[in-house]
Amino acid sequence: MSILSGKNILLGITAGIAAYKTASLVRLFIKSGAQVKVVMTPASKDFITPLTLSTLSKNPVFSSFTNEEDDSAVWNNHVELGLWADLFIIAPATANTLSKMANGVCDNLLLATYLSAKCPVYFAPAMDLDMYKHESTLRSFKILKSFGNVMIPATSGELASGLVGEGRMAEPEDIVTFLENDILNQLPLRDKKVLVTAGPTYEAIDPVRFIANHSSGKMGFEIAKTAANLGAQVILITGPTHEEISHSFIQVFNVVSANEMYNAVHAYYNETDIAILSAAVADFKPKAVASQKIKKNDSEMVIELEKTNDILESLGTAKTHQFLVGFALETNNELENAKDKLKRKNLNLIVLNSLNDKGAGFKNNTNKVTFIDNKDNVTEFQLKDKAEVAQDLFNEILKHIHA
Repeated sequence: MSILSGKNILLGITAGIAAYKTASLVRLFIKSGAQVKVVMTPASKDFITPLTLSTLSKNPVFSSFTNEEDDSAVWNNHVELGLWADLFIIAPATANTLSKMANGVCDNLLLATYLSAKCPVYFAPAMDLDMYKHESTLRSFKILKSFGNVMIPATSGELASGLVGEGRMAEPEDIVTFLENDILNQLPLRDKKVLVTAGPTYEAIDPVRFIANHSSGKMGFEIAKTAANLGAQVILITGPTHEEISHSFIQVFNVVSANEMYNAVHAYYNETDIAILSAAVADFKPKAVASQKIKKNDSEMVIELEKTNDILESLGTAKTHQFLVGFALETNNELENAKDKLKRKNLNLIVLNSLNDKGAGFKNNTNKVTFIDNKDNVTEFQLKDKAEVAQDLFNEILKHIHA
């Protein structure tokens, strides 16, 4: 999955011959999983039709403040367009539009939207080689970069004039790659490896029955998704769960038992930068597993249990450079028990939640947590969606690893 997936992309099109390439650009954005809206200068409609772009983007195309054919139509709100966008890409960006952007001229909807945008702005110049190298154009580039706008460099090739040289707009595929790389390079977990465990484990009694708990895996899956969206390469090791995830930065490994999870975690731990063990691993397993289904011959049955391998403790013992996070689900003496677990298992951070808190714990879409670090700092949060809890967790982790 592309890092552009789920992003709101506003594409601004100006009146250059390269505008014909924007049909392909819109298709690539849609294929990457983005939502796309298009705003055009009036003159750009001579080069590509709004109908084409509307069909490809599955959204209306905007080119004027009002619908000139309908006196009662609501105006096209440039402020709302600018606020909607996560990314604003102006391609092609002509010398005329670039000069207006640099000098605050606001004589069409695209420029008004540009001045209202709060998101990152990218521009892909497209013009003839003499225009591209002209002092006024170079000045526009310099001013726009000083505003924080990002230039997608033009390439060399055959131009509309018939000349060959610099000024050709980057190809749609190259624009998408440029955006992905630029976003990735700014993400705080770029080049980091994050290991996450999720879900319950099943400890077999016989071929039919097992010992388990009520963990759904929701929290672990949200943690994995958040890590990937922050640029990390994620190893997600999950017990049996109905949760699903699809992200190009996430590798999923399915396990069943605590022993399988122990082996999988240790296979990847050495190369891990951050390990977050949110799985609800069984503490005990049957000492002997029946090879055939146990029949109900007696009124009582005794199952002898033995401890499973303590995955979290083993990682704390083996820890070298890793930032290790554990979870503590408690029902009494919550804070004391969590602090004790933090120290005993050599953790950097522990996430405490309590079954006494309504909306927290297993199967819910929400959680109420408290973070405790190895310097005894305690940070308590109110009930939140688990996606927000995952973001809070990484904010805390980043605060520690960048300290």
